[in-house]
Amino acid sequence: MKSIGSIIFVCIVLCLSVLTSSAADEIYYIGTGDVLEISVWKDPDLSRTLIVPPDGVISFPLIDSIRVTNLTVADLDKVITKKLSEFVPDVTVTVMLTEINSLKAYVIGKVKTPGMYDITMDTNVMQILAQAGGLTPFASDGNIKILRKKNNQISKIPFDYGEVEKGKNLEQNIVLQPGDVVVVP
Repeated sequence: MKSIGSIIFVCIVLCLSVLTSSAADEIYYIGTGDVLEISVWKDPDLSRTLIVPPDGVISFPLIDSIRVTNLTVADLDKVITKKLSEFVPDVTVTVMLTEINSLKAYVIGKVKTPGMYDITMDTNVMQILAQAGGLTPFASDGNIKILRKKNNQISKIPFDYGEVEKGKNLEQNIVLQPGDVVVVP
């Protein structure tokens, strides 16, 4: 009886560690279009609600401009606190992400409903194709491409819908990144 309890305990610990590690891997980085609420305690004149512009740089009183894209909310909180502490003693800053508008991907071509789609941090190709209503009968399901921009370079990632649908080469069913374009010829 004691060994069964130990086995169950070990299983629970292992499951919790897997859940915790996968949640920690999903760090959200601020992107263009996101809405931030920045509050400075006891100083409402410094508090702001800001939309991150396309260049990813926000302006804030006393501390000038800050590039916020590719920062986490916690990182931005630290940056603003550090810069404001030069002007405001014992400053307490709170940064909240009130709207996520930067997690978008696009589906174009021979799908039932092409367009822009909201994605999560774990949306894959098959899921966004399902959001787009699936392929039309004239789609070339073996020649789908995912266009991804990184460091001002666009890469083409091949995707064979027919293979994935049959359970083959499932590694091609990649997780999409903001800005990805799924092209269905």
